[in-house]
Amino acid sequence: MPKKIVLAYSGGLDTSVILKWLQNKYNCPVVTFTADIGQGDELSSIQTKAKNLGVKEIFIENLQEEFIKDYVFPMFRANALYEGTYLLGTAIARPLIAKRQIEIAKIVGADAVAHGATGKGNDQVRFELGYYANEPKIEVIAPWRDWDFKSRNELIEYAEKNQIIVPKDKMGEPPFSTDSNLLHTSSEGKLLEDPWVEPPEYVFSRTRSIENSSNESEILTISFKKGDPVAINNVNLKPHEILETLNSIAGKHGVGRIDLVENRFVGMKSRGIYETPGGTILLNARRAIESITLDKGEAHLKDEIMPKYAEIVYNGLWFSSERYAMQRLIDSTQEKVNGEVRLKIYKGNVITLGRKSSNSLYDNSLVSFDEAGDYNQKDAEGFIKINSIRLKKNNK
Repeated sequence: MPKKIVLAYSGGLDTSVILKWLQNKYNCPVVTFTADIGQGDELSSIQTKAKNLGVKEIFIENLQEEFIKDYVFPMFRANALYEGTYLLGTAIARPLIAKRQIEIAKIVGADAVAHGATGKGNDQVRFELGYYANEPKIEVIAPWRDWDFKSRNELIEYAEKNQIIVPKDKMGEPPFSTDSNLLHTSSEGKLLEDPWVEPPEYVFSRTRSIENSSNESEILTISFKKGDPVAINNVNLKPHEILETLNSIAGKHGVGRIDLVENRFVGMKSRGIYETPGGTILLNARRAIESITLDKGEAHLKDEIMPKYAEIVYNGLWFSSERYAMQRLIDSTQEKVNGEVRLKIYKGNVITLGRKSSNSLYDNSLVSFDEAGDYNQKDAEGFIKINSIRLKKNNK
């Protein structure tokens, strides 16, 4: 039996029920930890809810800068897309929360941690792999896998019995579930489960529809240093300010919506609606600056390992030795990824207008039809003949 538990606490109905359930089942102190990673929750109300449930030690921490600088930006250096589409907004947040939760457990002398992820999703894996990577001996409690509640009505009955306030909009089955942070918002479940049915407009909270987006395009310049964005329109910004600014620009222009069916790590397919406005601009800008600063071999190698890197992040293996090894390789390619990219944002589109860098490998004298440069066109004949040898043999 645990002596003290640290719970990842959002202040919502589910984690409030979990909090009371832990107190009742284990009869030990429960410490709450809430990570502010840009989800927009009212943090003062979270503290009040925890106090009302008898919590003595409440941790609410702003981790937005660490989230973007140490997790999102390294992932973006890989140009990571899971299954070619998903920008990993939820997956990249879990290792940070898990790491800090373990650190708090050590501070308060807790021997167990708990989370509110269900037994069908990816997040249970991500949280728990993060816990064990940072403290192998920690006890992990996953209430959704352990308790006897069979329906949401039973959860609400338990809440009412234990004087947990149930908001009116939580009394019935919610139309869909959401997860949000500074990088993205995801929505899934219930009315979104049929992949043939178009999601209603009210599902989207961060981006305007194409029809309602601005009729005026917006031009912006993003400056990069060693692969990371450092300024927008020549104004230096902190990492979290970069995402905030890009989110605002992209959102009003309808940029960043994705409707996808993905393969969960636990084996099932799920349909999700994702909004990653600023991240979509950033990915396009990064590809543009790398196009002139990376050698062909580096660029192609990065593209080859990217799907594996994305899968590692998706599966919750951020703290694995293979992710660290891949990160070192990726970061070694970024030393000269410096310069500026000019973009037009308009009606759901991110259009590259220009790119420049003092480290550019683009040589106009080589590609121009008007200059010979150091390239002897006659050399191409031997190059082509050598590459044709196997084709000729295969045709015999």
